[in-house]
Order: sequence, then structure tokens, then C-alpha cells
Amino acid sequence: MVTFLSYLLRSEKRKLIRLSYRLKNKTGLEIGGPSKFFDVKSYFPVYVFTKRIDGVNFSTETVWEGTIKEGKSYHYGNEKTGYQYICEASELKNIEKESYDFLLSCHSLEHIANPIKALKSWNSVLKPGGKIVLVLPDKNFTFDQRRPYTTFEHLLNDFENNTTEKDTTHFEEVIQFHDIERDDNISSVTELKTRTENNYTNRCLHHHVYNLQLLEEVLTYCNFKIIHKQKAAPFHLVIVGEKLPD
Repeated sequence: MVTFLSYLLRSEKRKLIRLSYRLKNKTGLEIGGPSKFFDVKSYFPVYVFTKRIDGVNFSTETVWEGTIKEGKSYHYGNEKTGYQYICEASELKNIEKESYDFLLSCHSLEHIANPIKALKSWNSVLKPGGKIVLVLPDKNFTFDQRRPYTTFEHLLNDFENNTTEKDTTHFEEVIQFHDIERDDNISSVTELKTRTENNYTNRCLHHHVYNLQLLEEVLTYCNFKIIHKQKAAPFHLVIVGEKLPD
């Protein structure tokens, strides 16, 4: 009922709510969740409709989720549970190929040093025609507002060079342009430097800065067809793709 009312009252949500409903009784994988963006009152309330969602996180201890463990311990939505994988988002080696109907990622891709490698890995675990839903920050409303947009050529170079999560390429740029006043988790340049230098452990850094055009380019390169893209309040970029045949 809450989702139905949201659909009626918020015209900007309707396309995404319809797309989420198409995943009813499907099985999905979420990178770095759970996320409120996929819950009952949001733009893409897939938690309401799905059969099961499993999760992926890089560590058993994270800034966002606290302590987690591998196993049937991924809790999302209204008391739903899936399997929690602990592995790098760009290397889903322990997950069966073509095993999921859809993949979700909310405010995760910007934290990954080699996004093309990650997206190719995400593509591999989707069934033919599987859907991918990416949500990323719109820099104009976040602490990245002063940073330049990343180019597709830069992302391609990271992929060709097999850049790892230990990459420090963007540290200087982040320290120089990060808007501390828009970051609730730090209060000084000293704290920013410490957090940035320890990024391999905490994964707080935004390696790259995206707009919808860049997201469309990178998804197309990784063999997805774009189904829908839009901005969503208060600071989200949303893009939905479909896996194409190899």
C-alpha cells in the first residue's frame, strides 16, 4: 500500500517503480547493501517484490554495516534474508556465472578503483537479459562538487592496467577538492588525509566522479543496453541496464 501511494503521489518515481515491479519473484545480488533506495518508500522498491536478494561486501568489518559474516546473514527489507558473500566487488569469483536475474548497487561503484573490471564481473553473474540497477551520487549535491568528472578514457586505462583497490591515483585530488563542510563524518583536513591514506581498509574514498553520460558509456562498453536513466532527489544518479547477448 505504501509503495502504491508513492506511485500515485510522486510522478518522478513511477518509471522506476514499474521497473522494480518487473523483478517480482526474481532473485538478485546487491553490492555493498542493504540500501534504503531499494526499500518500500523509495524510488526503486525492489525489496518489496523480490523473491530473494543476496549481498556482497568487501570485508567482515565495514564503516557502513559494522561487523558482518559470510553465510545466510544478509538482512534487507522487512525481515528478509539472503546469503552474504565476503569478497571484492570487482572479483565475484565464488559466485556462479549467470545465476541472478538482477544486480543492485547503490553508492558503491564510486568507491571501486577499477569500475570496468567490476561491471564486467557483475555482468558475468547475470542471466541473459538480466537487469542492473546503479545508483551513484550526483556530485553537485555532495562533497565531490569541486572535483572534475572522470573521463571514460581514464576508466578504460584503469581497466587495461588492471588497477587494484590499493590504487592511490586520486588521493591528492580528493584532499585538494573535497568539500569537508558537506561531509558529516570528518571535520578537518587532517582527518581527511588520515581516512584517505587508510582507504584500502575503510573504502571511504570516491575514486571517480560520474555523471549520467559517463555511466551510459561505461555500461554500454560492458555489454549492457540502457533501459532508463534519471536523477532522483536528493542527490542520486540512477541508471538501469539490461545484459546483452555475448
